[in-house]
Amino acid sequence: MPLTPEESQIHESAQGPLAVPASGRTASTPRPVPGPRSAATPRPGHPGPARPAPPAQRPRPASGPSARAENRSVPQLQVIPAPSAGALDAAEEAVDLLLDNGRAPGDVLVFTTGEQHPWATHELSFGEASYWAQHEAGDDVFFADLSMVGRATGRPVVVVAVNGEVTGDAAQQLSVARERAGTLLIVCGDPQAINAALGTSV
Repeated sequence: MPLTPEESQIHESAQGPLAVPASGRTASTPRPVPGPRSAATPRPGHPGPARPAPPAQRPRPASGPSARAENRSVPQLQVIPAPSAGALDAAEEAVDLLLDNGRAPGDVLVFTTGEQHPWATHELSFGEASYWAQHEAGDDVFFADLSMVGRATGRPVVVVAVNGEVTGDAAQQLSVARERAGTLLIVCGDPQAINAALGTSV
C-alpha cells in the first residue's frame, strides 16, 4: 500500500508491513555507478556529506526467557509490494527510512535476486577479497547478490529486493536470508512470489 505522509517512519513492530511508495519508478532510468567507497563516504546514489553512524538501537527487553529466545530466533517479516522493476528502488527507500530512524549503516545487509546493485558491481570490479573485506568490517550498508547469502554473516536487518525471477534456488536462498536477519527481514517485490518462497502468509 502507498506510503502516506503520516506513515513516513518505519516501525520495527508487529503493526503490519512497511509501506514504501512504488509509484514513479521506471526501469529505464540509468543508475550512476558510484566511485570508490569507504566508511567516510556517502552511500551510493546519495551525494553529500557522509551520514555519521549512530549507535545501534538496543532491542526492547522481552518478558520471560522463552520470549527472549523466540525474539532472537524469529525476525519480524515485512513485505513491501513492488513490481520487479521497482523492487531495488523500494529496497533503497526502506534502507533510507531505517537510517533516518536511527539504524546504523552497519546494521543493514541488502540482497538482490536479479540485477546487482551498482555499488556491488563496482566494488566487485576490484576483486572479491576487497569486496568481502568491506562486509567483514561492518561499517556500512552492504549490497550483495542473493546467491552469495551463504557467505554473508548475519546483521540485525536484512533487506531483499526481489528484482528477478524467484526460482527454486532463489526461494531457498530467501529462506537463508531470513536466517541471517537478527530482528527484521524486509522483502520488496511481488507478495505472492514472496509468500510462496517463504511459505508464509503476510
